[in-house]
Amino acid sequence: MNNLSPLSELTERWLRPAVERVPRGLAIGIPYAWLLIFFLAPFAIVLKISFAEPQLAMPPYTSIFEFLNEAGDYFSVELNLGNYLLLIEDDLYWRAYLNSLKIAAISTALALLLGFPMAYAMARAPERWRGPLVMMMILPFWTSFLIRVYAWIGILKGEGLLNGFLQWLGLIDQPLAILNTDIAVYIGIVYSYLPFMVLPLYATLEKMDESLLEAAADLGCRPFKALWKITVPLARPGIIAGSCLVFIPVVGEVVIPDLLGGSETLMIGRTLWSEFFTNRDWPVASAVAIVLLLLLVVPIALFQRHLLVRAEATR
Repeated sequence: MNNLSPLSELTERWLRPAVERVPRGLAIGIPYAWLLIFFLAPFAIVLKISFAEPQLAMPPYTSIFEFLNEAGDYFSVELNLGNYLLLIEDDLYWRAYLNSLKIAAISTALALLLGFPMAYAMARAPERWRGPLVMMMILPFWTSFLIRVYAWIGILKGEGLLNGFLQWLGLIDQPLAILNTDIAVYIGIVYSYLPFMVLPLYATLEKMDESLLEAAADLGCRPFKALWKITVPLARPGIIAGSCLVFIPVVGEVVIPDLLGGSETLMIGRTLWSEFFTNRDWPVASAVAIVLLLLLVVPIALFQRHLLVRAEATR
């Protein structure tokens, strides 16, 4: 008797043989071709622009290649390092980098503190409720990101819903100045990126063996200690994945600081936007983008290498 569902039967009969017939070189080459076209090629273009000089023309930067004869047999390369030196000499840029890293780190920590209990509750909920709970978590993605951020303006402003509710409760006499502050930025970031923390944690916690907690309880381990000693270490892959999914995009966030933050909310995403579209200084903006990419990619690559070495050592 065949106990397979129609979807499983379709996978076993048609999809798996079709995948196995695909040449291994083609299966590996497609992702690498994708990275080459949509990551390495734009990165090379931005890297080239970062060594150019600005000019009032279109495009608004000079060429770093210059042909020495009309036939084009010889050419020279002129690299302008002044754009990168400017990032070091002007405190605006390195303060923007440091502030972006600080805001991203605090936002990631807040998202983890809120997301872990939510993911744990979802993973321990009855199985019939897990699907609806996951659906409720991803429901905000069905609405435009920009509209959701604009909604927080109406909530956090002086005459907004939050201040009106607090005054109605009698907790405050005057409206709180929340909008156009770093607090509003943290609220907007945590709200917007919380699902990216919860979903990886939920996927990890759902697979955890509950008998481990039962065994710890039988041995006299208190619930909080069992949570810290057993659940948190087993959820480490989800914690790492969720933290990366939140931290990396928040560092370069533009919309939330611009709409919810004040003039003193300095983040590298807003600085990058200003250089590109306000100052039209594409070489400096490209240098800012290259340094930002290196600040994110290099530590993550080193951390991944550390995890691989540690995994091989424990085998």
